[in-house]
Amino acid sequence: MNLVSSRKRLPTPYIEREISVTSFDQLGLADTLLRAVRAEGYHTATPIQLQAIPSVLAGRDLMGCAQTGTGKTAAFALPTLHRLSANGDGARNGHSASGNGRQNGKRHDKHRRTDCRPIRALILAPTRELAAQIGASFAAYGRFTGLRYTVVYGGVGQGPQVRALENGVDVLVATPGRLLDLMEQGYIDLRNVEILILDEADQMLDMGFIVPLRRIVASVPKARQTLMFSATMPAEIRKLAAEWLREPTHIQVGPVATPIELVEQSVYFVEPRHKPHLLTHFLQNTAFTRTLVFARTKHGADKIVKNLVRSGIRAAAIHSNKSQNVRQRTLDAFKSNRPPVLVATDIAARGLDVDGISHVINYELPEVAEIYVHRIGRTARAGATGIATSFCGRDERDQLRQIERLTRQTLTVEQNQPEYPRDAPGTNDSNERRHTNGARSRRPKGAAHPTQSGPSKSRRPALQGQHAQATNGATAGRPAIRRRRRPGGVKRRAL
Repeated sequence: MNLVSSRKRLPTPYIEREISVTSFDQLGLADTLLRAVRAEGYHTATPIQLQAIPSVLAGRDLMGCAQTGTGKTAAFALPTLHRLSANGDGARNGHSASGNGRQNGKRHDKHRRTDCRPIRALILAPTRELAAQIGASFAAYGRFTGLRYTVVYGGVGQGPQVRALENGVDVLVATPGRLLDLMEQGYIDLRNVEILILDEADQMLDMGFIVPLRRIVASVPKARQTLMFSATMPAEIRKLAAEWLREPTHIQVGPVATPIELVEQSVYFVEPRHKPHLLTHFLQNTAFTRTLVFARTKHGADKIVKNLVRSGIRAAAIHSNKSQNVRQRTLDAFKSNRPPVLVATDIAARGLDVDGISHVINYELPEVAEIYVHRIGRTARAGATGIATSFCGRDERDQLRQIERLTRQTLTVEQNQPEYPRDAPGTNDSNERRHTNGARSRRPKGAAHPTQSGPSKSRRPALQGQHAQATNGATAGRPAIRRRRRPGGVKRRAL
């Protein structure tokens, strides 16, 4: 049953309705996809899936706005696989839409392969982790369809990616940078793309991918189906949606940038120099399964890990300075039965899809309030509950007010704090003696050093006793040498 045709057409393409259907079996998906969904242990569809799948199956463009952790990947992966499988017989013979039979991958011989599959679906993601997870979802849901998939992203060698492209793929998941690089080398041809999907479009704009996105969209046929998903809806996203989508169906699940209701949120008011001690105390006295700590900078994330390891707590950092292999090993360890505390920058705020994260700690509040929503969305997934705790310094009160204004919630203030040591990191006498402009305070001429109790002494004390007499006797037979001083007390430079 097609839910789009069974409802009354609204005056605007926005879908704001309650759907009685809750099972994947009633959405009109192919049996091969339903088998894969059941094998993954899913039986009930989420609201974004209930609203998006019928529209995509009908061939309409889609603009979806939903918070993280709502099942967006399956909302576009399942109907995309259904449409590719239904129309796949005539598109797998390697014939290009332009009629020249071009394939993916460079070939230096004169005999072209006739069994190479053209790229028919392209999914763009902002980060490597998100691209890898989307590729894994397509492989899981499409295991019985016979379609081929591959993922391309930077940070690793392109050899295996190029070989997969040369063998032919139906679905390509890519980050914009590596995709453009392989296109310029002639390994990727997008002239047969039927479905274009942009996931986390607002984050791609924040990361400066607007120019690469325009180049990629210009290389895709205009006669296509375009799906765009975003957690927020700024003016730039609405402008691109009007430019790239044709009469799209707009789907919004919940208010924009609304935190998950199952997350218990709280805040500690703490001085920045006491945050390392508070984090250690919190982790040592809290029962947790997996904990994700967010830092504002890459250097700060590494520093947090060093402090935790010094305190006997297993921890690992993940950020853009780490190679892809190191980041993947860190994620694998975090998904294991003995996960370390994972300290991450906002690169992981929308890319991680790890079950069982019980605690999210904002070691530093983000500059943009919407990022806070994406951070805490890493917990309380798939109907579970979670805890989000923030450490707010004196200079972060403005960010906290913006977060509470955006979420329309007042965070619970935690009063149970540990006793902080007086010699906390970041406090010493030298810092206290600095002026506000960063210069050291000067002592009055002739004043004693703070570490000296008596009057100031000469750096070279006078020779006394026998040593002084021996020295004078050694030079008694020679006239004293008088050194000439240069004008202005300038010393003579050595050549």
